[in-house]
Amino acid sequence: MAAPVFEEFDPASDCDCPGCVQRRRMSPRSLSGHPCGRPAVRGVVVVAAAASAALGAAVPAAAQAAPHSPPRPGSPAGDAGPETPQGPKAPLHGPAGQPVKPATRITTITRTEIINRAKTWVTAKVPYSMTSYWKDGYRQDCSGYVSMAWGLLSNEWTGSLDQFGVKITKEELQPGDMLLFHNPANPEKGSHVVIFGGWTDYTHTYYTVYEQTPPHARSQATPYPYWTNADKYVPYRYKGVVAGTAGAQAGGAAKTPVPFPGARSFGPGADNKYVTMLGEMLVARGGRSFYAKGPGPVWGEADRRATQAFQRAQGWTGADADGLPGTRTWELLMTGEGKPIPGGGSTAPGSGSGSQVPAGTGSGVPASHGVPGYPGRNYFRPGADNDYVAQLGRQLVKKGFGRFYSEGPGPVWGEADRRAVEAFQRAQGWRGGAADGYPGPETWRRLFA
Repeated sequence: MAAPVFEEFDPASDCDCPGCVQRRRMSPRSLSGHPCGRPAVRGVVVVAAAASAALGAAVPAAAQAAPHSPPRPGSPAGDAGPETPQGPKAPLHGPAGQPVKPATRITTITRTEIINRAKTWVTAKVPYSMTSYWKDGYRQDCSGYVSMAWGLLSNEWTGSLDQFGVKITKEELQPGDMLLFHNPANPEKGSHVVIFGGWTDYTHTYYTVYEQTPPHARSQATPYPYWTNADKYVPYRYKGVVAGTAGAQAGGAAKTPVPFPGARSFGPGADNKYVTMLGEMLVARGGRSFYAKGPGPVWGEADRRATQAFQRAQGWTGADADGLPGTRTWELLMTGEGKPIPGGGSTAPGSGSGSQVPAGTGSGVPASHGVPGYPGRNYFRPGADNDYVAQLGRQLVKKGFGRFYSEGPGPVWGEADRRAVEAFQRAQGWRGGAADGYPGPETWRRLFA
């Protein structure tokens, strides 16, 4: 599917999009040494002999046609899918490893551990290769990446990863699950596998992806299920995923769940490891959108609202959904039982300020103006105090328009927000009333596309 263009980029720079990667591969420099150790582009344009003779010269290799850049930087070019050929099933550490055993054990792991492992390659920008092995022992292609994230004891490939998971539906997807497309007729044509990192908004049309693809591991917002071959990706859940701590053999004795530490461990002023543990469990159950920087040991409003969203997902109301975890809340999170937070968020009133958590209750509320996630202009006016303002500010900072914030974005609309929005709008080439600093549907679409 095509995504709108909203950023300019220099095709001669170190752009990650397949179009630019393709051009770099076809240059003389790329023929002498690809960072992933892969050969140059296998397909070349064949020029008819008659045309060549008429022109009186051969077509230089560097001038042979390459695919145009995709509609959005980072998306695969055309409909061929990602060019990510997969190595066969292999032991850890490549040729130096032990032979692969027929029966591979399933080890347990938490969703938080899966995402944290996936992030390590993204942070290190591990280069793509189907023949090289990273220092942790896993092959540097997409299936090796998922093998690493899931903590498998061998390097699998797209044709074998399914045996380590169970098929699930789109509605059941949670961070740490995988989306797999295996093309048995030609594994090097389109086959790909990625880690699901959570929905980016309540419409469930885009999600955060963790993947290994040329030129290196990356994470970005991606249309569900993927840019191409949308009808062929299948969601899977790892058989060994558990709540809480991990490390035991599946089917064996897992580590004892941490008992409820008591109500005093949570609430204003609390600063301890149990607050972090609570936040990580809430993130794994769909509460990721409540945390701007991730869970930490200091109790904050994000912890209260995420806890309240989980409690309301269980159908609790009143004092039972006050945002402070009790024994039952802790038990459901620790064991992985109970209902997850719908859509990764919840509509909930703030603590006397009239703030709202971004919609995500699965209530079927249509997107404003047909733009997913856009709540309407009334949320961005002087005096507005809601999480859409904070969400907008964080995205503006991410896009490079954070210089207007002296203390960082917050839920209260201010002049810094208006100036940042105006700068973004002017960067689109808009002037006059189209660059008034107040986000409309098109501003929102381009900012979050």
